[in-house]
Amino acid sequence: MQVDLEAQGGEVAALPRFQQAASHAARLQRWGAVLLGLAVLGLVAAVFVDLFAALTIWPAVLVNLSCALLVAVAGLQSACWVSRWREEVINPPAMAVPEAGAGPEPPQGRLAATLALRWQRLLQQIGAPTLWLAGWSLLILYSVVQVFNLSLPASALGLSASVAAVLVLLLAFALLVLERQLAQEPPGEWPEAGALAQLLRVAIVCLLVAALCLLFSSDGALWPVRLAVLMGLLPALVAGELLLRALLSLFSPQREQLEPRLLAHSFVADMLRWPPQPLLSLQHELHNRFGIDLRQIWAFAYMRRAFLPVLLVVLAVGWLLTGVHELSMQSRGIYERFGKPVEVFGPGLHVGLPWPLGRVLTVENGVVHELATSVGENPQPLQLAPAEGPAPAIANRLWDASHVNDKSQVIASGDAQQQSFQIVNMDVRFVYRIGLGDAAALAATYNSSDVPTLIRSTASRVLVHDFAARTLDGLLGQDRTGLADDIGRAVQGDLDRLDSGVEILATVVEAIHPPAGAANAYHGVQAAQIGAQALISRERGAAAEQTNQAQLQASIASDQARADAREVQAAAQAADLRFAAEQQAYASAGQAFVLEHYLSQLSLGLSQAKLLILDHRLGGDSAPTLDLRTFTLPADPSAPRKAAQPGAVH
Repeated sequence: MQVDLEAQGGEVAALPRFQQAASHAARLQRWGAVLLGLAVLGLVAAVFVDLFAALTIWPAVLVNLSCALLVAVAGLQSACWVSRWREEVINPPAMAVPEAGAGPEPPQGRLAATLALRWQRLLQQIGAPTLWLAGWSLLILYSVVQVFNLSLPASALGLSASVAAVLVLLLAFALLVLERQLAQEPPGEWPEAGALAQLLRVAIVCLLVAALCLLFSSDGALWPVRLAVLMGLLPALVAGELLLRALLSLFSPQREQLEPRLLAHSFVADMLRWPPQPLLSLQHELHNRFGIDLRQIWAFAYMRRAFLPVLLVVLAVGWLLTGVHELSMQSRGIYERFGKPVEVFGPGLHVGLPWPLGRVLTVENGVVHELATSVGENPQPLQLAPAEGPAPAIANRLWDASHVNDKSQVIASGDAQQQSFQIVNMDVRFVYRIGLGDAAALAATYNSSDVPTLIRSTASRVLVHDFAARTLDGLLGQDRTGLADDIGRAVQGDLDRLDSGVEILATVVEAIHPPAGAANAYHGVQAAQIGAQALISRERGAAAEQTNQAQLQASIASDQARADAREVQAAAQAADLRFAAEQQAYASAGQAFVLEHYLSQLSLGLSQAKLLILDHRLGGDSAPTLDLRTFTLPADPSAPRKAAQPGAVH
C-alpha cells in the first residue's frame, strides 16, 4: 500500500521499508554496477567477435545475454529510485542557502538559468526513472534486432564454447542465489524484491539456454544456432513491456508526497514460475492497478470450472482431425497404418487413422525437375533478363568462359600418332520426375533418401564409363548427336536397376568445352571449313551467273530467228496473195488491167524524178528537137557512159 506523506507523514519512520531504505539502495547500486559492467563487457566482446566471426553463434549469444542482464539492470535502477525516495523521506537533505553578498546575475546567466529551470521542471514532470527505463528498453530492443538472423549456419566452436558455457553457468548460479535472496524478502520490508526476482529469472533463463546452445553446437546441428537467436525474444518482450509502462506513466498523475511504485514491473517476467499461472498474474495485476476483482464475476468462475473439460474435448477433436489429409494437384500421399504402407492416395481429401496410428507421406505427382550433374560451390540465383537488354551471363556458352555447372571428364585423344588423355568440361542436365505409378511413388519414398543426389551420383558414374570409350575428335564431331540419348538410356537403366522410381524425361547436353589446345585447333578447323564453304558458294554463284547469261543469249538468238522467219513467211504470203489477186484481175479485165498496172508502176517509179513533158502538137508538122546540153554526166566516173540520143515524144 502506498504511503501519502500529507496524511501519514509521522508514521513512515516506523515502517520497515523506510528504515531499511538506505541499505536497500546501496545493495541495489552494487548489484546494478556489477551487472552493468558484465553487460557492457558482453556488448564490446560481441562487437569484436562480429569483425572476425560474424556468421557464428557468438554475436547472438553475447548480445542476447547482455540484453538479459540489461533488463535486470533496468529493474535494479528503477527499484533504487524508489529506495532513494524513502531514504530522503527519513533523512531529508539540507537545503542550500543563497549567499547574502551575491550580486545580480548578468542577462546571459539569467537566460541560461531560465532554460535550465525549464528543463528541470520538464524532467521533474516526466521523471528520471521513466526516461532511464525507456532508454534501457530502446537499447535492448535495438541490440536484439541487430543480431536476429535465423539463417546463420551451424558451426563447431571447440574448447572455447565449453569454457564459455562453464562461465555462463557460474553467472547463472550467482544470479540464482541473488534471486532466491530477493524472493525470500518479506513484502512489508521490501515490496520491490519480488518484482526484481522475476526480472532476474529472465537473465537466469537466458543464461541456461545460452549454456545449452554452446555445449551442443556442432557442424551438423542447426537447432543450437536457431535457439540462440530466438533466445533474444524473451528480453525483447520484457523490454517492450517496460517501454510501454514508461510511456503510460506519462499519463499518470505525479505527486511528490505520494510514495512511488516500482515502474519496472513485468507481466511477462511474472509468468516465469512453476506452475505457470498467467490468469492469476493477470488477476492480481488488474486488482492492483484498477481494483477489478475477477473472482467476483460468475462468468469467469464458470469458465475456470469448464476450462479443463472444454480443453480435453478440443484436444480430442484436434487429435481426430489429424487423420484428415488434404493433397494438392501436384502431390500424392503414401498412407501408413501402424508404420506399414497400405495405399497411395491421389490428390484430394482423404481420411485415415489419427496420428501416430496413421500418417501420410507426401510424394510429388508429375512435377518435372531439372538437375545438373555438377553444381558450383556458390551457385548464382537465376535472374530474369529483360527482353531488350543484354543477354545474361548464364547464357554465355563460349569455351573461354567459366561455368559453375561444368563437370570435368577424362577423354582419350591422339597427339602426333600417340595415344594420350585430355580433360573436357561439359554441362549435362537431366529432366526427370517421380514415376506416375504407385510402385514408382513407393520406390522413390522408401528406396532413396535423396533423389537428386542419387541421380547426380549415378550420372557421374555413367559419364565416366561412357567417356572412357570416346575420343575427343568423335565427341566434337559425329558422336555428339547421339551423346545425350546414350547417356539418358544408361542413367535410366541404372536407376531402374536400383528401383528408384525416377523417370528420366530428357537428357540435355548444354555445352562441351574441350581443352585450350583442342579449342584453338577446332577454331582453325571451323575457320577453314567456313572459308571452304564461302569459296564453294562463290564459285557456285559465278557458275550460275554464266549459265544464266548463256541462256539469255541463246534465248535472244532463238527469238530473233523466229521473228525473221515469221517476217519472211508473212512477206511470201503477202506476195502470193497479191499475185493471185492480180491474176484474177487480169482474167476479168484483160489489157486494161495491164495498162492500169503499168501506169501505177510508172507513177510510182517517176514519183521522185524530174520530168520534161512535150506535146506532139509543138512544132507543127516537124518533130520537136531536144537540146541535151543541159543534162550533166553521172556523178560516178566508173559508171559506163551512154550517149544521149535525141528522141521525140509524141
